[in-house]
Amino acid sequence: MTDYRHNESGSVKHPRAENGEAGTTVAERSTATSSSQHPTSAQEATDPEPVSRADKPVAPATGGAKQPSAHHELHSGHRLTKRYRLEECITRLDGFSSWRAVDEKLRRAVGIHVLPADHERARAVLSAARATALLGDLRFVQVLDAAEENGLVHVIHEWLPDAVPLSTVLHTGPLDPHEAYALASQVSQAMAAAHRKDLAHLRLTPATVLRTGPCQFRIRGLAVDAALRGITADAPRRADTEAIGALLYAALTQRWPYGDGAYGLNGVAGLSKGYRDSLATPEQVRAGIHRGLSELTMRALDNNGATAASQDPPFTTPEELGKALAALPRIPPPDPTPSAMVGFQHTTFQRGTLATGRQPPAAPPTRPAPGSPAPPALPGRTGTALKWGVSALLIAALGLGSWQLADALLKGDAPTDQPSPSGPPAGEEEEAPPPAPVEVVDITEFDPEGTGGGQNPEMAPRAIDGDMESAWQTKNYFGPSFGNLKSGVGLILDLGEVREISSLSVQAFGDTTVEFRAAPADAGAMPNDLDAFTTLDSDTGTALTLEAEESIETQFVLLWLTELPQGDDGNYRGAIADIGVVQ
Repeated sequence: MTDYRHNESGSVKHPRAENGEAGTTVAERSTATSSSQHPTSAQEATDPEPVSRADKPVAPATGGAKQPSAHHELHSGHRLTKRYRLEECITRLDGFSSWRAVDEKLRRAVGIHVLPADHERARAVLSAARATALLGDLRFVQVLDAAEENGLVHVIHEWLPDAVPLSTVLHTGPLDPHEAYALASQVSQAMAAAHRKDLAHLRLTPATVLRTGPCQFRIRGLAVDAALRGITADAPRRADTEAIGALLYAALTQRWPYGDGAYGLNGVAGLSKGYRDSLATPEQVRAGIHRGLSELTMRALDNNGATAASQDPPFTTPEELGKALAALPRIPPPDPTPSAMVGFQHTTFQRGTLATGRQPPAAPPTRPAPGSPAPPALPGRTGTALKWGVSALLIAALGLGSWQLADALLKGDAPTDQPSPSGPPAGEEEEAPPPAPVEVVDITEFDPEGTGGGQNPEMAPRAIDGDMESAWQTKNYFGPSFGNLKSGVGLILDLGEVREISSLSVQAFGDTTVEFRAAPADAGAMPNDLDAFTTLDSDTGTALTLEAEESIETQFVLLWLTELPQGDDGNYRGAIADIGVVQ
C-alpha cells in the first residue's frame, strides 16, 4: 500500500500526516506560534487555523519565499484596492497572511488571503482561486475575487460568521449516525463535483469542513489552501477520498485516526508508527457505532485494517464513496430530547428559582398557535371543584328542560322555546364555518438586496413542512436592522393559482418584526422586486396572526422580515418555523 506522505526528496506530497497537518512547513509552525492561537468561531469558520503540532516536524515542501516590504506593512485598517479594509489578522504563515476584512463597497464582511506577488506560490494561488470561483458550487465557501495589485496577490472569499468548524463541533462529542452520514454524503458529493472540474482540495480536515446548521456542511479552501501551502499529491482523488474517510472516522469516534491526534482530538489509543497495520475500526473504538458507516469509513481510509472489516475493495474516488453511502438503508435522526422541543420550558425548580428562594418570573401571556389543541384541564382541587360545578349546572339545566317539556305536553302545546331540528331559532343566523387553510404549492427565499448565495435558500421548505422543530433561518448580523446592510429578507409563498385569502399565521423563534405582503392578482410570474408587493399588515412577536382589512385575491404572498431578534451570542438572526395562509 503506497504511503503518499513523503517522496524520496522529503517534500510533502499528500496532506495526510500523523498530526493531521501535513503540507504545513516548519516555518508555518514557528510563525503560527506568534500569531493568534485562539480565533473566534467566526474567524475559524473562514480562515486557516493556526498550526498545532504534537510530533516531529515535516520537511518543507518548498524553499524560502521572498516577502517584499509591502507585505510587512499590512495592518488593521489597511485598504486593498481602495475597497477592502483589513480588520484582524487570523493567520500569518510562510509568507502569506489571512485576514477578516470589510468590503466597504457592499458593506459586508469577507475573508482575504494576501501574499506578495513575487512569492513563488503566487501564480499557483491565483490560478487555483480563479478556477474555484468558476465552479460556483454553494457547497463550497465561495471565492469572490482574485487579483494582483500594488505588488500583492489577494484572494477574497465568503465570511461565514455563523459557521463552526467540525473540529470545534467535535470538542463536545461525536456526531450521531444521522448527522455523520449527512457529513460524509455532502462532502463526498461536493468533492465528486469538484473532481469533475479537475479541482482537488488536498487539505480536507476538521478545520476546513464547516457546520452551518443541523446536518448542513460546507467546505472552505478548495484548491486554494493547498496552493498556499505548496501541497501536491500524485493521486489527488485518492487523497481526498482518504481525507473524507478520516473525517467520518473522527465524526463517529471523536478520535483522529492518525498518530497522537490533532485538531483538539485524541489519537486512537495503542497505535504506533505501524498504524496502517493496526488501525481499529470505529466499532472497536466506540460502542454503538453504525456498522455500515464503520465499514465504509475503513474502505475510504484504505489501510490493512479494512481487510478485516470488509471483503470489498477500497474506495478510490469520492464519487464511489458517495454512491456507497446512498445505498445504505436510511439512518433515522435521533429522537429529540424534551429540552430541544419547541415550546418546552424548564420548571421553576430546574431554573433554580425555588432553590434560591426567589419568586419565579411571571410568564408573559401568549396567543395559542392556530390549530393547536385546547389546554388541558386544571389539575388538583381547583380542577376537581370546577368539574363538579359544571356537572351540577348541566344536571340542573337538564331537569329544568325536562320539566318545561312535560308541562307543555300536558297542556297540548308544543314547546315554543325549543329550536326546530331543521335550523336555528327564528331571528338567529347560522354560524359561519371557520376559515379554511390555503395550500402553499412552493416557497422561495426572497433576498433582493443580498449577494452570493442569499440567506439559506435550501432551508426555505422547512417553513411550510408542518414540523415546528425545523425552521428556515437567516444569516447572522452584527447589529439590529440587519446590521444596516439591507432593509429586510423574506419568503415568497406560491399558492399555485390566484386564490382568495384573508390572513397569515406565523411561528417564529424570538420576537421578530414581520410584514404580510401580497402581489397583485394579475401578476403573471413571481415578482422579484419588493415594491411589487402590497403591505397588508405588520406585527412583532413569536406567534403572529396578520390580517388584511378585507379578503384579497393573489397567487404570491410575501412574509417580509424587517427586524430580527438578538441571540445569546450578541448577533441578530431570524428563524421561521411555520407559515400558514388562511382563506
